[in-house]
Amino acid sequence: MKGRLLSGLCIAAAVLGIAGCNQNPYLAGPATYPQPTSSFGPVISQQGVNPNDSRMAELNRRVQLLDDNNRQLHTQLAQSEQQAQVYREELNLVRKQLADTNQQLEAASIAAREAQNKVRGFQASTQMRGGASIQPNTNLSRLASQLNLGGLPVQQDGDRIRIAIPSDQLFAPGTAQLIQQSAQVLDPVAAQLRSLFPRQRIGIEGYTDNVPATAGGSAASHQLASAQASAVLDMLTRRAGMPLGQFFIVAQGANRPVQPNASAAGRAANRRIELVIYPETF
Repeated sequence: MKGRLLSGLCIAAAVLGIAGCNQNPYLAGPATYPQPTSSFGPVISQQGVNPNDSRMAELNRRVQLLDDNNRQLHTQLAQSEQQAQVYREELNLVRKQLADTNQQLEAASIAAREAQNKVRGFQASTQMRGGASIQPNTNLSRLASQLNLGGLPVQQDGDRIRIAIPSDQLFAPGTAQLIQQSAQVLDPVAAQLRSLFPRQRIGIEGYTDNVPATAGGSAASHQLASAQASAVLDMLTRRAGMPLGQFFIVAQGANRPVQPNASAAGRAANRRIELVIYPETF
């Protein structure tokens, strides 16, 4: 009995000894320690890489790339604008050259028409009609003395007679538009021409001052002179019933001024229509 009790006590002591050993911290298994943390998130070890840093680096790279592309586009745009400006300047130069060429062509055309009209007038005495040569009228001076044109100047010019009519009495300033009183000026002139010079060739010469009618310069002055002479021709033939074949027109423009253009009175005197009566008949 005593032997069994001692045996039980030994077993109990052994069990307690084992249990006590398991509770000993020095005999426990490998320890685990908590990871340090901060308020900004987990602390990365020296060997690790933060994913946020990688994303930020990628975004910075893309922003830099966009900035580079933007600078290139601005550079290309500036170059395109400079090229467009060059093209515009070249186009304006071509337009100016074309306008100058057109003015020169117009002036040459007017000069050609003037020369043709002058030739027709000078050749009137040699024209043949009905097989006989038309002879000049040698009584122009005597007939011219019978003209009574209400103050319009009549001048002998070699074998021709010139009747000067101020353009300001016929046209609106700077135009070929006849004013209302022009008929009062031209009707008496037409009546006496029909009476005294029914067969004489008559040139209608248009003159201007030296002030260009428009930006076209001398070409514009010749155009204005030609248009005014044509308007007088229309009045003499349509309104007064004189033969169209009796007349020809010459646009003199600012040529042959009768007074200096330095004053308003001189320019007004130079703006005129001259009816030139030739000794040749038609």
